[in-house]
Amino acid sequence: MAKNNKETAILLIHCADQQGILAAVTQFLNKNDGNIIYLDQNVDAAESLFFMRVEWELDQFAIPREKISDYFDTLVARKYNMLYSLHFSNEKPRMALFVSRMSHCLFDILSRHMAGEWEVDIPLIISNHEDLRPVAERFGIEFVCFPKNQENKSAQENQEIALLRKKKIDFIVLGRYMQVLSDQFVSQFPNAIINIHHSFLPAFAGAKPYHAAHERGVKIIGATSHYVTADLDAGPIIAQDVVRISHVDSVDNLIRKGRDLEKIVLSEAVYKHLQRKILVFNNRTIIFN
Repeated sequence: MAKNNKETAILLIHCADQQGILAAVTQFLNKNDGNIIYLDQNVDAAESLFFMRVEWELDQFAIPREKISDYFDTLVARKYNMLYSLHFSNEKPRMALFVSRMSHCLFDILSRHMAGEWEVDIPLIISNHEDLRPVAERFGIEFVCFPKNQENKSAQENQEIALLRKKKIDFIVLGRYMQVLSDQFVSQFPNAIINIHHSFLPAFAGAKPYHAAHERGVKIIGATSHYVTADLDAGPIIAQDVVRISHVDSVDNLIRKGRDLEKIVLSEAVYKHLQRKILVFNNRTIIFN
């Protein structure tokens, strides 16, 4: 969202590309005294698809916020067969963090939150281990542990889902949560679970990716943040980055550089999600500037 004190509305739109879409949207806003403060649009020429994000101030807007969706749907969206979502800047999302034993992503997210970088509430941290409970207590956030094994995984996930619903959680961030979520769990939160992967996907699998990378003599290592889907590590990618390494780097150096990169890439993905600058289409993302 734009950094100002005025409440704004955001539309994320996609549809088949056709003449007049941009004009129709902007005219709808201008005729109703909506001051546009952000507009970004893209056309996928190969697929003939149109994508758009537009944000405008609501203080002088003629349509009450509770009726904006109805008016837009009737006057614009139906004509162009648009799929769209409407968001408001004063709606602070509620985020849950899932962690295991690694603390670097957790500390980074909580520090950014405490520093006021993100407009988000974090009422809950869930883990399958007790190791990071002291971190949650230090930041005054409820910590709930759900130990898991093959026998109790389904029951524990059902309890997690119930707790997330009770806390009115909007989206989940996996801060190096070392459990594979079931298809049933993932289906409850479509495009609302953000994961950080310790490589530039696709890459080295297994429990010791940096050891495998060192043995292969790789020249870059990376990190990838993506939405979680039923296909493991194959969800829509939000953010990626790499760092160069060389033969002088030890495994410990690779791990240090990799964890630093994981924090940066995950935070960028969370920030874009909070800014409503991600539009998911099929299994890819359109990331607006």
